Amino acid sequence: MNIYQKHTMSALVKDNSYVGRGIVIGKTEDGTKAAIAYFIMGRSENSRNRVFLEKGEEVIIEPFDASKVEDPSLIIYSPIKKWENQLIVTNGDQTDTIYDFIKEGKSFADALQTREFEPDAPNFTPRISGMLTFADGDFSYQMSILKSADAQGSACSRYTFAYPALAGLGHFIHTYAGDGNPLPTFQGEPERTSIPNDIDTFTKEIWENLNEENKISIYVRFVDLKTGAVENRMINKNQ
Repeated sequence: MNIYQKHTMSALVKDNSYVGRGIVIGKTEDGTKAAIAYFIMGRSENSRNRVFLEKGEEVIIEPFDASKVEDPSLIIYSPIKKWENQLIVTNGDQTDTIYDFIKEGKSFADALQTREFEPDAPNFTPRISGMLTFADGDFSYQMSILKSADAQGSACSRYTFAYPALAGLGHFIHTYAGDGNPLPTFQGEPERTSIPNDIDTFTKEIWENLNEENKISIYVRFVDLKTGAVENRMINKNQ
């Protein structure tokens, strides 16, 4: 087994009908840009009734049809937020927790010690998070998953991973191992994936291989490490 093997994002998602929510962080093949991607999927009408919106450098999620919202607590949040040289991406309102902590000089891990998986029994959806820290023309990144320690949701297991940014390498973490009832939680370390140089190629590779019925939205951002220039792509199935 080659522990350093990388897979394309298409290979990692195409045979999984319900990946859930997913975060990818890494560096382009030519080593010039930081790359992040965040996507959401949904099975219920409440979950599918969402769109991504850009608000400056922040990304927010809002209902597509406000009249159909049943429970906004776990579906409406800011998945992407920036503070100084740090870029946060998560699958829930822990984005705000991390943001508040780093503003106070505390750490990514400190923030997530105060949070746990989502209270959506019996699935106990994991909270997945990532943060890029830019410095000296490069960056490093951390990823985290908070998940139930047992089938009853009686305790939270917290896993944090820290990575150097290597050209052509990214890491992919998602909420579910596949479809099911209850939904099976993601297991193990974030998956190693290749990061192409072109943002449209990367966006298309993920979006077109996500399950057509369940995918909702995707947002991709590339940041030029030399100039700081930002390039974004966003697709909403509902628009």
